[in-house]
Amino acid sequence: MKLGISTYSLYGALQSGEMTIQDVIAFIASIGGEHAEIVPLGFNLTENPELIEVIKAQAKESGIELSNYAVGANFSGLDEEQFAAEIDCLKHEVDIAAALGVRKMRHDVASSSNLSITNFLMELPRLAKACQMIADYAAPLGITTSVENHGYYMQDSDRVQALVSLVDRPNFKTTLDIGNFLCVDENPYAAVRNNIGLASMVHVKDFYYRPASDYPGEGWFKSKSGNWLRGAIVGHGDIAIHKVLGLVKESGYDDFISIEFEGLEDCRLGTRLGFEFVKRAWSEL
Repeated sequence: MKLGISTYSLYGALQSGEMTIQDVIAFIASIGGEHAEIVPLGFNLTENPELIEVIKAQAKESGIELSNYAVGANFSGLDEEQFAAEIDCLKHEVDIAAALGVRKMRHDVASSSNLSITNFLMELPRLAKACQMIADYAAPLGITTSVENHGYYMQDSDRVQALVSLVDRPNFKTTLDIGNFLCVDENPYAAVRNNIGLASMVHVKDFYYRPASDYPGEGWFKSKSGNWLRGAIVGHGDIAIHKVLGLVKESGYDDFISIEFEGLEDCRLGTRLGFEFVKRAWSEL
């Protein structure tokens, strides 16, 4: 297992201009991270391709790996022209992943205001076709693509399973985020147990979770069923992190694990404390 950090965790400092992407990579290495997962928020590799070599150089200087490249995409509700354009955009992102030298790439698949299972099943074959096209494009480059349980529509463990099964490509799996299942009110332990065998990447994230009847105030957002969530430092929230990490370890998963922080605390402090918690918890399992 290689423990590292998603650059998304430091988005607050990137967005404010307090840190550059070079600073973020150096920070990850300084607290003991073995890898950095590149999420282009706060910087843009499509508009600024010169940053690709900057990132690679900083990772080499800091002595850490680049593990994964994570980008957005949406193939839901598109006409044929829009579908083809989205495929082209995502192929370009695969090229960026290859230029970064990573062998894993997460891309979103679908977002919709109609979250019903009926709508999902209707769209599933076309969503799978899109993922097949991207996976087939990525395969000669040695890249495994993946879908994350992310964005309400494609977030339940069984929906992720259905997509991965229908895509049916050896280089298409899931980026398994242990915290995101709470966004659709699914028990993280049960969901991770369902999907860990499909994982090419694992994200460790934590949330505070409150029932719909107990509105906590500013800083919280709603789950799919109307319950309340707020990002937490990993280990401080309501997810049984030790228990879930135990599942991951028992499964035999032995690849990259990324810490993700999206709480209200300072992002550097939240990232460091979460990283230290997971490192300690994993060693105790």
